[in-house]
Amino acid sequence: MSHPSDPRPAATPRPPAGHALRQRRTGQTRDDGHVQRAAQLPVSNETSAGGIAVSVEGGVALAACIGRRNRAGRLEWCLPKGHIEGVETPEEAAIREVAEETGIDAEIIRPIGVIDYWFTGDDRRVHKVVHHFLLEAKGGTITTDNDPDHEAEVAEWIPVADLGSRLAFPNERKMAQVAAQLLAIPT
Repeated sequence: MSHPSDPRPAATPRPPAGHALRQRRTGQTRDDGHVQRAAQLPVSNETSAGGIAVSVEGGVALAACIGRRNRAGRLEWCLPKGHIEGVETPEEAAIREVAEETGIDAEIIRPIGVIDYWFTGDDRRVHKVVHHFLLEAKGGTITTDNDPDHEAEVAEWIPVADLGSRLAFPNERKMAQVAAQLLAIPT
């Protein structure tokens, strides 16, 4: 038995029948029935760009956001973003993605941050880097009609001050907080 000052964990107890406990290995099941652990999956790198396109109406700063369904079917609010295509710069991709996903034509004001994370898909591990920019809306009508991937179900103007409570992902909420600070908007 270990003592409180002993840093070693106690031995794994045996079940009453005396058989050792078996721990399940987590991973993806392949077509042939074998389990493939995440560490064995191939890795791909993806780079995207997007951001917070802002318009001021009636003294209130609004951000063009999209809503899309998660795997559970719930609507999640997100910042518009997408993959960098061809020889695009992150700035060019951000402007294009905002226009495609929200219908808003915008210009870059300044970079606000980079999100870097990993996730596991059905057949690979993905290292994703997303460049975020603060943009000024210059025209257009908020809509998802031009979204080529049809990922966005709805696009709406959301007050920048409310993004912290509306955006689904903590990293995007951090980007919204940076934008609010740059715009001197209390959150």
